[in-house]
Amino acid sequence: MLETIALGPTDIRVPPLGVGTWQWGERGYWGYGLSYGQRDIEEAFVVSVNAGLTLFDTAEIYGGGQSERLLGDLIRKSQASVVVASKYMPFPWRYGPTAFRMALDDSLQRLGLDHIDLYQIHWPIPVVSIPDLMDAMADAVADGKIRAVGVSNYSAEQMRQAYEALQRRNIPLATNQVNYSLLKRTPEVNGVLDTCRELNVTLIAYSPLAQGLLTGRYTPLNPPMGPRFLSYLLMNKRAWQAVLDLLQHIGKEHDRTPAQVALNWLIAQGNVVPIPGAKNARHATSNAGAVGWSLTPAQRDALSDATLLWRC
Repeated sequence: MLETIALGPTDIRVPPLGVGTWQWGERGYWGYGLSYGQRDIEEAFVVSVNAGLTLFDTAEIYGGGQSERLLGDLIRKSQASVVVASKYMPFPWRYGPTAFRMALDDSLQRLGLDHIDLYQIHWPIPVVSIPDLMDAMADAVADGKIRAVGVSNYSAEQMRQAYEALQRRNIPLATNQVNYSLLKRTPEVNGVLDTCRELNVTLIAYSPLAQGLLTGRYTPLNPPMGPRFLSYLLMNKRAWQAVLDLLQHIGKEHDRTPAQVALNWLIAQGNVVPIPGAKNARHATSNAGAVGWSLTPAQRDALSDATLLWRC
């Protein structure tokens, strides 16, 4: 059994690694239905749950709601005990208490659940009031439709606003989900990671493998294609290759892959739960290999030093 950690000050406990489901049902960005399909997703779910990875993060906009439907179907079919996180996107044209309640109810319907364990505001929208959003979330907690409140892509100051608004309703802010990896260490310098630690808010790290760039699968001779090619184009190729070489070297010492080493480094930061994607059984098996062991302090420091370029 994997050790679990609490999401912020709540009683919701999760493994140190979750599963991101952006790829589930998302055809335009990830190619769902082309290079992989529903059977692959089902196998990824089963492998993840059997490995103890029971936190699944989805969103209403992933695959136009298809990600939530797939996840809900798998939960009902398997009767697995999992923690479900989803997100609401507060577009200015569908913002307000009524729109929020409708969006939440739609997510619950697609998931086939009577409540969502962790409900998150997907992005901060400048014209949308953070206190108003938190009041809507607090009402949903009171109604029993969500267990915990989270945010996503919030700055340190926006987190504080959400935290203070929820405090007035005696509800904690549980999480902030942001882009964090060895190749995206911005949360360490923009105050987000420090503020999470100060407020006892769990940082959920999305794109923890930099959308595949930390897996060792891609090289300058075999770059990622499609939308991810832009990230590759903008990258310092020599520095990236040096990071991959180090991940490979450290991985050999633990009989682990570069991806597993990269995820373990994130977990070692403390109060950080990475949610790598898993669109097939192979990905899920690889993700599971990132837990149950630890890098040495010297190895963690070596990786931190090698990726200072991305600490900006």
